[in-house]
Amino acid sequence: MKYIVMCGGTYRTFQEPRQLVEIDGEPIVARTLRLLRECGIADKDLAISSNDSRFERFGVRLLRHMNGFCVEANYQCSHGYWCDGFYPMVEPVCYLMGDVVFSPEAIKTIVEYETDDIMFFGSKRPFSEVYPKHHEEPFAFKVVNTEHFNEACRACRRLADSGKHWRTPIAWELWFIISGQDPAKDLRELEHDSYVGINDYTCDIDSANDIKRIEEAMEAWYTY
Repeated sequence: MKYIVMCGGTYRTFQEPRQLVEIDGEPIVARTLRLLRECGIADKDLAISSNDSRFERFGVRLLRHMNGFCVEANYQCSHGYWCDGFYPMVEPVCYLMGDVVFSPEAIKTIVEYETDDIMFFGSKRPFSEVYPKHHEEPFAFKVVNTEHFNEACRACRRLADSGKHWRTPIAWELWFIISGQDPAKDLRELEHDSYVGINDYTCDIDSANDIKRIEEAMEAWYTY
């Protein structure tokens, strides 16, 4: 299985790609790659998906592809299709969100989880006491049935064009389609038993304030 860290998009809330923001003195993308290596994933099976040459320095293959995905101040104002950010694959692949600060335990859970189709990973209620946000966040898709995944991405685009999503569709809406849920549903109606929950400090960053919160959550988790 290949492991691709997704580092596409353009984010105006940071002066650099937020996947390059340092957490505890280490770029987020470098941390994710390190944790995957520590779980036994070889560099030949690691890659970064981005069209930005600043990601060439991390010692793994940089996958470039043409897509219309771009994020401005936040995903509600995105244009293009968010799901176009997935580098197209025909072999089994795990897509990890590049702006997520993973715990070692979270990466281990994702690497060791077995599926013959597709599984989604994200935070899940009830949250751990140190979790830095008040809502669920997406972390990764593990895909064995790439045909199913690619068709779900196409369906997500078709539904977006027809106005069936209540907002700009992102990972959750794609998972609703994959898991057979209503793609137009509100996240408050999320079926929490339909995906693998990771409940520690693992979380993404949306703003500079998140950096401090996650670093504090990391420290609290290991002294808890």
